[in-house]
Amino acid sequence: MFKGLIPPPGPPRGLALAQLVCRLGDGAYNICAALFFTRIVGLSPFEMSLGLTIGWSAALVLSVPLGHLADRAGPRGTAVVLFVSAALSILSFTFVSSFVPFVLASCAYAVSQRGGFAAEQALVAGLVPKDQVTRVRAYVQSSFNAGMTIGAGLGGLVLLFDTRAAYYAAFALNSVVFLVSAWILRRLPAVAPRPAAPAGPADASGGRRDGSVFRDAPYVVLSVLNTFLLLYVPLIAVALPLWISEHTSAPVSLLSVMLMLNTVVVALFQVRVSEGVKDLAGAARYLILGSFLLAAACVAFAFSAAGDSAWTAGVLLVAGAGLMVVGEMMQAAGEWEASFGLAPKGKTGQYQAFFGNGITVSEMLGPLVLTGLIVYWGPPGWILLGVMFVVVSFAMKPVISWGARVRDEKEARQREGEAHRTLDTAAPDPARGGQGT
Repeated sequence: MFKGLIPPPGPPRGLALAQLVCRLGDGAYNICAALFFTRIVGLSPFEMSLGLTIGWSAALVLSVPLGHLADRAGPRGTAVVLFVSAALSILSFTFVSSFVPFVLASCAYAVSQRGGFAAEQALVAGLVPKDQVTRVRAYVQSSFNAGMTIGAGLGGLVLLFDTRAAYYAAFALNSVVFLVSAWILRRLPAVAPRPAAPAGPADASGGRRDGSVFRDAPYVVLSVLNTFLLLYVPLIAVALPLWISEHTSAPVSLLSVMLMLNTVVVALFQVRVSEGVKDLAGAARYLILGSFLLAAACVAFAFSAAGDSAWTAGVLLVAGAGLMVVGEMMQAAGEWEASFGLAPKGKTGQYQAFFGNGITVSEMLGPLVLTGLIVYWGPPGWILLGVMFVVVSFAMKPVISWGARVRDEKEARQREGEAHRTLDTAAPDPARGGQGT
């Protein structure tokens, strides 16, 4: 059972430990932030929401440039600097007393956190053999969930005290754990920065693999499609509380059981689930299978509104949560294999930053979309959401194949270019009378 919690020694264990420590602070922050900013700082709910949205929008814009910086300057050093920046920005929240400083602190935190995560993914790609990336990424995700769960428990203790000092302690904890995570990453082996290469011409498939990620047509399409699948991320935190309270006879407290089921199952079994993904074909298969499970979860949630029995509604809700977490783990495994497998060597930072923007977009737009689709439309909205998951996953399969063809063509051109450069270097210099050195 604990196989998914203990990564192998070396870089995988260090990467997972850094994630565990870092997310422990984030878990406490997520529980305390809303009440701290509204009750202690004195912001209105609208000001708080607007400030956080502006912050995540800044992260959305700057994540790819920061990922590119990680590729060029080295992912380990970039991740360390951004994690330290995140620690300082979290600490700055305790000095905020009005809206404008809050927006500035929110931007600094969101940009540092998202940029640091992209640099960390580039570090994974640089330290782990390619055929082990998905497995190691699963260990990291297990540590992510374990840290968030422990941190949420600590945040709950803060809410019991509900004092300014207790909230300050939670923010100080989050700042400290970012520093500890930076120290752990600093002790890992360095990954050499990749020098910039001249962009090559676009190929017949529409891809331009030797330019920026924005010129890589199949990767861009894959990232956009994956954003739709990631709508399951804000499902438990946003849509289900409103659904349970307004459409079912089940107690709202059941949500805590569903959330615990999700985090604990991912922490314990993500690695085992990910072992079935070995290549891009396996990634496409897992994305499709995971989407069917997500769709089945949506059906269970839809039927939980039928009838007046709290027991029936509760069983359907818990069953839906179980289906969703397995679908989530399968979708995540397929997503990691595809996003790493289609990224060119030396550009993992900017590619992972762009792909990771799907989470930011889902967190920004998901609450609005899911509230309108599910809370106001009801069961038909759940069914439509489930159908969307399946349709999108089937659309991703040919896109992955397209990306693999473009990647292979690009690698073939690189090998051909290296061969020509080798021949040119070995050729005699005419200016020196045809003599070599």
